[in-house]
Amino acid sequence: MSRKPQYNLDIILSQAVDVFLEHGYHGAIMEEIIARTEFNRRGFYLEFGSKQTFLYMVLKHYQSIKLSKIMQHLESNQGLGSIENFFNAYVEHVTGKGCLLINCITELGFDDEKIRAIGRHYLDRLQIDFIGCLEKALILGQVHNHINIESTALQLTSYVQGFAVNALLAGDTDELQLATQALLGPLTVKN
Repeated sequence: MSRKPQYNLDIILSQAVDVFLEHGYHGAIMEEIIARTEFNRRGFYLEFGSKQTFLYMVLKHYQSIKLSKIMQHLESNQGLGSIENFFNAYVEHVTGKGCLLINCITELGFDDEKIRAIGRHYLDRLQIDFIGCLEKALILGQVHNHINIESTALQLTSYVQGFAVNALLAGDTDELQLATQALLGPLTVKN
């Protein structure tokens, strides 16, 4: 008869998000991960096998708990308003700490094929969602009809990555909100 786990996996993964955001993958030492998640070393390795496998689980949790809520703004596909709402929520989320997924892509993406694949999937999804919102905005007359939707969506996707990194440096200033306005302003049709 197997024993029921004495821990809540969602709580452990959420606690680990904070550790990896604070220290990165290489800077997060096992002692702190174990202490902050209230796991014991033996149990950790029996459950997860390795720090790397654990990180993949943490990233999956982070995407489903944090990023998917922010992505819902784009997936509502209400044109330019969806893009503005996405950036507002994303900026609020990353301010002062960055984005765990973008941080991991930056730190590990060159050497870790799985991180690269997770990152590529996320960025492709972002770009597709931006394309959908821009197409809707064009139909609604919210954006200029001369814009190249695909290249604009790629530019917006690139800004998401840059915002995640810049959020660490900008701290609690309004720089990212100003950058969002500067980014979306030229696209917008003024009534």
